[in-house]
Amino acid sequence: MTSDQQLPPASPALGQLITAPQEHPAPWAAMAGIIATVTVFAVAQGLTYPLLSFILERQRTAPALIGLSAAMTPLGFILSAPLIPMLSRRLGGARLAILCSILAVCTLAAIGWTQDVWAWMPLRFLLGVFANPLSVISETWLVAITPASRRGRIMGLYSSVVSAGFGIGPLSLALVGTEGWSPFLIGIVAFLLCGLILLALIPRLSDMPQDGEATSVAGFFALAPLLLFAVATAAAFEQTLLSLLAVYGAALGSSEERVAPLITCFIAGNASLQILIGRLSERSGSRQTLLFCVLSSLAGCLLLPWLFDSWLIWPFVFVWGGVTFGIYTLSLIQLGERFTGQALIAGNAAFAFAWGIGGMVGSPATGVAMQVTGHQGLPLSLGLLCAVLAGLLIAGKRRG
Repeated sequence: MTSDQQLPPASPALGQLITAPQEHPAPWAAMAGIIATVTVFAVAQGLTYPLLSFILERQRTAPALIGLSAAMTPLGFILSAPLIPMLSRRLGGARLAILCSILAVCTLAAIGWTQDVWAWMPLRFLLGVFANPLSVISETWLVAITPASRRGRIMGLYSSVVSAGFGIGPLSLALVGTEGWSPFLIGIVAFLLCGLILLALIPRLSDMPQDGEATSVAGFFALAPLLLFAVATAAAFEQTLLSLLAVYGAALGSSEERVAPLITCFIAGNASLQILIGRLSERSGSRQTLLFCVLSSLAGCLLLPWLFDSWLIWPFVFVWGGVTFGIYTLSLIQLGERFTGQALIAGNAAFAFAWGIGGMVGSPATGVAMQVTGHQGLPLSLGLLCAVLAGLLIAGKRRG
């Protein structure tokens, strides 16, 4: 994006985004509020997946139906993503986000009231449709107002806190259980808090100038295909390891009691190392650090078979979790470095689309690879994905 074009004055709220000039003081209160919004959103999202699966399991629902039901929310994310830039221009980003938080509350309440797998199919799809703009708009605001000199650390903090929010969601079920309205009320209150925090933030964000021409999600794919491939790779990595590491471990004779803590260790690394990775990007550059994370993820795929039965698997999985999710963090940092205004909105919506595609395709594709080649199909398929991304990054770097 080489030049800035003014949008029509009627474009509201989110259309007024632009990266904050470095000479201005950092808007710490606004950034903290946005991080809090997306963290609460993550708690609500992290709660719903296991909660609804537990309920369906108690109802003796077939595993295939449980899986299909769970796929409805990411499908809602994918199909709603192209609509977000247009809706944000017409309604205003703030109005759209607050409206979506209210609609998400109503949808989650309807899910709690119906308690039926077939009714949940469209409702869980709608939950994804309503939750996606809430996440995309909040993330866009954060990327836009973060000072360039601190972007690595702030986006690293954001990734860490949001990842922890996703972990808190399932943990809350241990406190309130999975029966009755109590767990649903946690999610309902969380979505309400998202809207209330955004409502309080509007005065701090409304004075930002307009910037950039309207860009669609499809148009953004042409602007930054490599960034979107990196996002899809990070999603495929996370979803595949969370869903298939237990299968890999069982093939090597490991018990569930050993593999479950390994998955927790992977998530802990995911949440703990993003600030460090963000700080490294400020010193070495986001492109160089992204390549480092991709190559480290590839090295992890090669080392996994050799370290799995060793005590070294614990620090290895911790670091591996950090660098694999670091691919997404660094993609987000590059998004803020390269785009502003409406292109930034489209970029965040395209990120949501790419994450959904990577998450939905990664696990089934790796499962097929494991069925054809054996359990080592897991590191082989993920390693191939990383090798392709690394090759494209190196080729892009040479082209300048």
